[in-house]
This record gives sequence, structure tokens and C-alpha cells, in this order.
Amino acid sequence: NLCICFQYTFWNFIPKNLFEQFRRIANFYFLIIFLVQLIIDTPTSPVTSGLPLLFVITVTAIKQGYEDWLRHKADNAINQCPVHFIQHGKLVRKQSRKLRVGDIVMVKEDEKFPCDLIFLSSSRGDGTCFVTTTSLDGESSHKTYYAVQDTKAFRDEQEIDALHATIECEQPQPDLYKFVGRINVYHDRNEPIARPLGSENLLLRGATLKNTEKIFGVAIYTGMETKMALNYQSKSQKRSAVEKSMNVFLVVYLCILVSKALINTVLKYAWQSEPFRDEPWYNQKTEPERKRNLFLQAFTDFLAFMVLFNYIIPVSMYVTVEMQKFLGSYFITWDEEMFDEDTGEGPLVNTSDLNEELGQIEYVFTDKTGTLTENNMEFVECCIEGHVYVPRIICNGQLIHDYTGMDMIDSSPGGSRKEREELFFRALCLCHTVQVKDDDSVDGLKKNRFSRRSCVYISSSPDEVALVEGIQRLGYTYLRLKDNFMEILNRENNIEKFELLEVLSFDSVRRRMSVIVKSSTGDIFLFCKGADSSIFPRVKEGKIDQVRSRVERNAVEGLRTLCVAYKKLTAEEYSNVQKLLQNAKLALQDREKKLAEVYEKIERDFILLGATAVEDRLQEKAADTIEALQKAGIKVWVLTGDKMETAAATCYACKLFRRNTQILELTTKKIEEQSLLDVLFDLKKTVVRQNGSLTRDTFSG
Repeated sequence: NLCICFQYTFWNFIPKNLFEQFRRIANFYFLIIFLVQLIIDTPTSPVTSGLPLLFVITVTAIKQGYEDWLRHKADNAINQCPVHFIQHGKLVRKQSRKLRVGDIVMVKEDEKFPCDLIFLSSSRGDGTCFVTTTSLDGESSHKTYYAVQDTKAFRDEQEIDALHATIECEQPQPDLYKFVGRINVYHDRNEPIARPLGSENLLLRGATLKNTEKIFGVAIYTGMETKMALNYQSKSQKRSAVEKSMNVFLVVYLCILVSKALINTVLKYAWQSEPFRDEPWYNQKTEPERKRNLFLQAFTDFLAFMVLFNYIIPVSMYVTVEMQKFLGSYFITWDEEMFDEDTGEGPLVNTSDLNEELGQIEYVFTDKTGTLTENNMEFVECCIEGHVYVPRIICNGQLIHDYTGMDMIDSSPGGSRKEREELFFRALCLCHTVQVKDDDSVDGLKKNRFSRRSCVYISSSPDEVALVEGIQRLGYTYLRLKDNFMEILNRENNIEKFELLEVLSFDSVRRRMSVIVKSSTGDIFLFCKGADSSIFPRVKEGKIDQVRSRVERNAVEGLRTLCVAYKKLTAEEYSNVQKLLQNAKLALQDREKKLAEVYEKIERDFILLGATAVEDRLQEKAADTIEALQKAGIKVWVLTGDKMETAAATCYACKLFRRNTQILELTTKKIEEQSLLDVLFDLKKTVVRQNGSLTRDTFSG
């Protein structure tokens, strides 16, 4: 499990560093000049170019050697970090670098995973753990990972050590969100039980364990084969825009130098074309010089002129730039405005080679959620068959968040209406991957309804937490997942249990997620929630127009919307679904494609229940930041998977769009209503009419 991020070793530093330095045009040029001065008779001493070149090479080598020494120190700290292995049924403490594929490791809360691990078991009863991947992808939210079904009940070292299993997986590759594998668990002499392994079972090196006492995992990728290492490995040495520009200028000056040397050589021989001209009595040519080859003599004179004029290219240019980069990296480290008070850490500069690139940025691509917005979601309302439910009220101008009743618009009680309400609330309580942080506080919920507020929910998606907390204020509380049964507390303070049969995870292509659950009465439900563009085409029944109208209204106000639908499955239908899912999950080749095909077959013919609206407030000073970037000449693009109306509302709020901004909308809906040619023609007419007053085009789609 040896981690190697350094570039040089004690043995290869000098040759490798010299090779990299002489790849630079200026350094290579002065090396040639120095060699020419050594070989031929030149008007200047070799010392005049040799000493400056030696100084430049030495200073750069010291700077690069020091930075690489810091990388050596960081690698040693990681490689010598103590890790708990399981050996012969007991915990053994060893250095991280001694970890090998197949070793079983125990990781405690707030520790980082030493390599890529297959998650076997957890101290949590439901076989899950929470992880933050800030150092990998910048996401600070807690992500939920799941232990292998056959091993999640293991609690101690002896049980783990007695495990007999084999793992098949794909070759190491850098995609953090993709993993395909299969584990075969052997029980006695019976045939092995095959279980699929996906990215939800893979704990990545560099991620941190949170809100979980401990986990056990088996090493699957180690050392430079971990996903973190594969993402950090550089294919080639990077060169900044400034250095590339310098190289271009050097080539231009080199051409000027060659031209000057060539012109002076020609003029010399033109001047000395007559015999004995320019030969005073004290400097007459010797006989061997007169018989020397003319072309060889001309070439020697050309090189002499090159040496004479070589100072047109400054030898200290590279070392000046290198020292500026080196010292500039310390100014970044010392910058108090970049200090994070929450973590107590400032900026860390791993290499100074690309410092100046920070000032060369022309485009900034930003996500909307969590970047422009706070990613702190708050449930605003839900719409069930056209009736709006708001889990909060305004009293005397004051917003009361703890209101547990419902504000119904267009209320018309009815048996069918009540049934749909309860199905909607159950769907939101069941269709998610939320975990309850403190299970011990759940027991008292049976007796005291208000203790439902003590539940602390954790999820990788803040939307899901907001929905579960919002539904809690409407009378339904998600309690926990225990022994594969999801428990919810209804309005009558009765606990309902649903067996979790299948989870059809969310992905950005489908833009929806589903769960299949079985009630205590034996009914099997498939609950689905997702974007309106993903749900509406798959609905066969329900008040689509009323719900669609409310969704569009909320989107224009900048709210995040989701639609909820369901359908009932017979035992035979579920049996077929289970077989299709199992075959797709066990596939090692094209698993994602096969799962997508199965999901497409399952998620159809829904009955629409309603929609939700969640508010995500704008980040503090987001508008000022975007305005400052635009004043600096940087073009800001917002990339989001949200609805077009929601994205536009956010762009207006953060001042990316102005009132006079001309918007060119290229969406599927727009193109269906009007051909692309007509859209562009209308835009052209607007531009001509406004005589170039178009401030910005935005392309959405």
C-alpha cells in the first residue's frame, strides 16, 4: 500500500532534473552557447555564459528539490500511519504501507480509509456507515455506504476472520463514482452465494468515516492503484500559460539572433572579398588560415557572432520567474482571508509551478446547488392532487416553523382524497436513503408524539433530509431502518413497518429514484420520486394538469421541485422484477446499461400522487462575487440539472442575469414549439433592433 507522490529519488534527482530543465528553450540554448565557446575560438570566455547557466540550473534544482522533499515528507507520514489489521482473529497494528490486497482492516470514527475497501460490516445495526469525501470531490455532505448483505451482521474480529469469500472486480480506474464487482460468500461446503458490489459498497482512500463508531473492510485496491492515486497521477509535466508565452518569445528572439549572426557573417565576407583587405601588418592571416575550407570558416564565424550577440536572450529570465513562483506560493499560504476558521486550516500549496494560472482564468463554470446556494434545504410545501399543504403558518407577521398542523388550500374531504394523502406521506417517508443518527432516542416516540423532533437525519442529499423533516411536521415521522424494515410513525401515533425489498438508486440520467416496499398487510408498493420531466411521461393516472401547474409556479419562484408517484405490484410481478434486478446487478460487463434497461421496464404506469417544493437560499455574497468576476473580465457559466425556470430564477437572484439581459432559450420544449431556425432568426431581429445592445446570450438545455 505504498503511496508515491514524489517526483525524484536520491539516485535519479540530478539526471532527471537536468533533463527536465534542459527541455526549456532558454536553458538548452545557453548550454549550446557554452559548448560552442568551449569548442571554437570565440570573442568571449566560456565563463561568461557557463557561470550564469550554472547559477540558474542550481537555484531551480534547489527549489524543485525542496518542494519534492516536502512531498517525500507527506508520503512518509501517510505510509507510516498506523492501521489496524485483523490477523488470526486479533487486531494487529501495522504501518499503512504494509497493507496488501485481501487484508481486512478496521477503521474508527474520524479516521481516513488507508486504501480502497469493500465495506463488510459496521458498528451500526443496519450495516451502514457515513462518509465524507471532501478531499476527493469537495463534497462536505455525509454519504451513506452499505455493507455486503451476508457480512453486515458481523460484529467482532473472530467472525470477520472466519469469513471465506472471493471477490471479482474490474481493473483499477480513476472514476470515483463507478465500481463493478461481485463477492462470492462460502457457507460451509455449500455453493457460494453471489452478491453484487457497486460504488455504494466501496470506501475510497482519502475519505473520512463519520458518525459511525467503527467499520471492517477488505482491501481491494492499494497503493498507486487506488482511485485517489489514479486521479493524482500526472500524465506529463504541466506548463503554465506564462511559460508557454515565454517559450514563444524566446523562439522569436532566437530567430532575430540567428538573422543578426547570419547578416553579420555575410557582411564580413563581403567586406573581406578583396585579398589582404582588413589585414593590417600586425594581424595578417597565416598560411594554414588561407588554405582553410571557406564553408567551415564561415560556419565558425557564424557561431562566433552567435556567441557575441547571445545576450539578447536573458539568462536570468527563468530563474527570476522560478523565484517569483516560489515566493508567491508562500504569500498564498500566508493569506489570512483564505483561512478557514471552521477547520482551523489555511491554504496549502503542493506545487508552485502553476501559480500564475490563477490570474489567467477566462471562464468560470459553477454548479448551482451548494455553490451559488447554501445547500441548506427547507421544506416549503407539497401539492397532493392539486391541494397544497404548508407545514408552517404565519401568525402576527411571525413565521412559526414548529407548527405541526396542515394548511389546506381548496380543501374537499373525501375517502379517495384521504387515501392519496396517506400514500403521498408514506411515499416521502419511505422513498429515500436517509439514516437516523441517534437510534436510542427512537424508543420513546411511541408514547410522546412531540419527541419526534429529536430525530436527527443524515443523508448525502440535503433534499431528502428536508423532505423527511417537512413531512414530520405534517404528521408522519420516519423512525429508522432496522433489520431491513422501515418504521414510520403516523398521525395516530401508531408505528407502521414496511419491509424494504428493493432500492432503485437515483442517477442523473433517469433523474428519479424508487423503492419497493411490503406493508404489514402484504401489499407491495413501488414508490417513485423525481423530476417532473422524468415522472410525468410515466404516469397513466392522476391529476397531472393541476400538479404540473403548481410545479411550474414553484419553479418560477426559484424552488426545487420533485414529483411523487406510485403503483401496486402483485407477488408475481415483484418476483419477475426481483429476477431482472438480480441478473442485472450480478453482471460484471455493462452493468449500468443493463440496470438502466431493467429500471425502464419497472418504472412505468404510475399513479401520480403529487409534488413537493423545497427552498435553497442563495449563498451570502454570491451576487457580489459574480459581479466582481464579471468586472474582472471573467465569463461565468452556471451548469445545473434543475428545471429551466428554477435555474433562471437563481441566475436573476445572483445578478448573473439582469433585467435587460436578452435570453436565447434552447430547450426541448422550446424547440418543439418553434423550430431552431425560427428561434435564431427571432434573436437576430432582436439584436439588430437593439443595435448591439445584447449583453449576454444564455444557452439552456
